[in-house]
Amino acid sequence: MKSSVTTVAAVLLAAGACGAPSAFAAAAGLDRVVAVVNDEVVTEHELGERERSAEQQLAQRHIPLPQADVLRRQVLERLIVDRAQLQMAKENGVRVDDATVNAAVQRIADQNSLTLPQLREKLDQEKTSFGRFREDIREEIALARLREREVDSKINISEGEIDNFLAEQAGQTDAKAEYDVAQILLRRPENASPEQIDEVRRRAEDLRSRAQKGEDFAQLAASYSVGAEALKGGDLGWRSAERLPQVFLEAVRGLQQGAIAPVVRSPGGFHVLKLVGRRGVGTEKAAIGPIEQTHARHILLRVTDATPEPDVLRRLQDLRDRITKGGQDFGQIARLHSVDPSSTRGGDLGWLYPGDTVPEFERAMNALKPNEVSEPVKSPFGWHLIQVLERRTEQDSTEHARLAARQTLRERKSEEATLEWLRQLRDRTYVEYRDE
Repeated sequence: MKSSVTTVAAVLLAAGACGAPSAFAAAAGLDRVVAVVNDEVVTEHELGERERSAEQQLAQRHIPLPQADVLRRQVLERLIVDRAQLQMAKENGVRVDDATVNAAVQRIADQNSLTLPQLREKLDQEKTSFGRFREDIREEIALARLREREVDSKINISEGEIDNFLAEQAGQTDAKAEYDVAQILLRRPENASPEQIDEVRRRAEDLRSRAQKGEDFAQLAASYSVGAEALKGGDLGWRSAERLPQVFLEAVRGLQQGAIAPVVRSPGGFHVLKLVGRRGVGTEKAAIGPIEQTHARHILLRVTDATPEPDVLRRLQDLRDRITKGGQDFGQIARLHSVDPSSTRGGDLGWLYPGDTVPEFERAMNALKPNEVSEPVKSPFGWHLIQVLERRTEQDSTEHARLAARQTLRERKSEEATLEWLRQLRDRTYVEYRDE
């Protein structure tokens, strides 16, 4: 039930996407080439569009703009890294079909409480073509699949690591704390000499000193960080203590809000960290114990151009009446009408642990008695009818705790491994700068 597509939809909706002229047009002299990335070009038009998008994004976050040449350099570097990844995806046969793009676009519209026509209108207001928006989404999905193949599939978690993690969690008093952390990432070159590493460290220490003296951290991140979130002021967003890289958590755990941590080194480079906020700190320790599970099934319908929201609600209410008043089988109705992949199983989601579904779905599910069918429930995925089949209490949740620990450790390792993979990819990429 949780989204499997990681996307920059909010940025795309707010700032618009950028178009790129063809390489043929550039070669014909209609658009100046500013860089060559392996065997492809980055054009002045493409770079200019990305610069304008970045300026809008920073302005909406009330982040002071870096100097024009600094912003241009940052945006060009991001374009180069993105282009190198897309080239690798193409070489490895990573393809994203139209059906996948359509589903992702619909999900973005749902998450922003928009119908598809309203989404198109929003994009038109931002002077962004719907076709370009779709291609940006296609590229985002392709990059996510590439990283799953090149990074996530190669991550191994040992039983010993899980044992150590659970032991640490059992002794922590901030297991439920959430942190909002911003970072400035400076990447170290591949096969860097000790002198080169010291130089990167000195630059990081200088940026930390400037932030401590009162310079705007977000502006410094936008100007100097090579992290993917640089143009968001380096903000990583709210994360639980479990989901922060361990070196980050150790660095910020004892800080006051707004403080800057000592420079942190990781395999990807050096990090300057700021604790933007902390919430949910309590004294409850992570523990293994009884946990309630729910066996549920559902019917999912989505709002589309052909079926606007009022029609979806009418259809769901009719289906509910056929089940609750007409005695028709929920599973058979789900097989015939639900658009969720679970429809082949009669909508059966199996036994669910707390947190397995999105909050809107879980709240509605928890309010139901066994065999009761909900009224239509809205979530980021669409509109649902939910039926609880049964509940049980698992007295020993050790297996679930170990599975959750494995997933947390995988997320931590994935973030660090992705930074290192991107660093290596960038160092292997042939780049010729032609920007004047």
